Amino acid sequence: MPINLLFLFTLAILATINASKALEFPQEFFNFTPNIVNVCSTTISISPTGSPISPTPPVPALFIIGDSSVDCGTNNYLGTFARADRLPYGRDFDTHQPTGRFCNGRIPVDYLALRLGLPFVPSYLGQNGNVKDMIQGVNYASAGAGIIVSSGSELGQHISLTHQIQQFTDTYQQFILSMGENVTAHLISNSVFYLSIGINDYIHYYLPNISNVQNLYLPWSFNQFLASNMRREIKNLYSINVRKVVVMGLAPIGCAPHYLWKYSSENGECVEEINDMILEFNFEMRYMVEMLRQELLDSNIIFCDMYEGSMDIIQNYQHYGFNFTSEACCGLGKYNGWIMCISPEMACSNASNHIWWDQFHPTDAVNAILADNVWNGLHSKMCYPMNLEDMVPAKQ
Repeated sequence: MPINLLFLFTLAILATINASKALEFPQEFFNFTPNIVNVCSTTISISPTGSPISPTPPVPALFIIGDSSVDCGTNNYLGTFARADRLPYGRDFDTHQPTGRFCNGRIPVDYLALRLGLPFVPSYLGQNGNVKDMIQGVNYASAGAGIIVSSGSELGQHISLTHQIQQFTDTYQQFILSMGENVTAHLISNSVFYLSIGINDYIHYYLPNISNVQNLYLPWSFNQFLASNMRREIKNLYSINVRKVVVMGLAPIGCAPHYLWKYSSENGECVEEINDMILEFNFEMRYMVEMLRQELLDSNIIFCDMYEGSMDIIQNYQHYGFNFTSEACCGLGKYNGWIMCISPEMACSNASNHIWWDQFHPTDAVNAILADNVWNGLHSKMCYPMNLEDMVPAKQ
């Protein structure tokens, strides 16, 4: 999850993390219970339209790999500053309590799970490790994670893309021991995998010029490097029977309140030099997905361009009912982009008319729109060559 270094200093003063939460060693994960409401594994039985969830979902499970855009509580169990385990995070969620989601309410995969007739997906570290708790999906996403292992490491512990896939491999082996190889292969090949990662490789690696990376890679070369790594990891998933994959592109972070503040935007104009990098990355990722579809003939991989969907909302904000396009609902500084949301008093009273919740993350209202677009392109076309609804079989 993207957080600037000034926030780290401020958080240490204003919201000291006690010893039971700021874990020092990974082996302590399993001895620690955070003081939050664990709703990642709670079965929410109402669909986005208010109707009951179908007892026969079109796919058996939803597995999620990614960063803070889809983290539902993994980082609550890690020693990190990248955490959303205190109000006002979660204030507009179903339980009105913080869950570890970097949002005032639901994240996109919550809406998509309901579209698929599934309960909210539990975080990998937030469930007991029983097969029955994971049979309908697991969320491995970790705030601060990137495609590059070290991206976001200055924030503390996080679980990178490679390590998340290793966690899924462990889950796969556990399924085999419990259900047998054939049943496991059938379940996984019919499940949906949602990948949303890569933004931290810019925010916490390329843009700060870690390890002099900008002198080693021009933006286009860096994008190709990231895409090649994503390609390798998707093929690794394919080797263990993953067939249905949604690959999310990156959002226009040049429009995020943090960069509007940092680059001294006068009237909320987006930082084009940053958005140009994101556009290039998404172009490269879409091409990579097209090539993988040809190479892995029995796979069904789609690419959803988060940039396109997000810019449609920003440019047509009045159509969607938003009043604030550049100022975050919660934070400090110009555009509320200097420091992340760390106390309820910092938040606006109504997040639903804001596009941005904090310095980097959208509001629940935006997440709902984007999820609709991934599902069936309701508001604008984002996914190629098809939407998620077209990928899954019709309900029986």
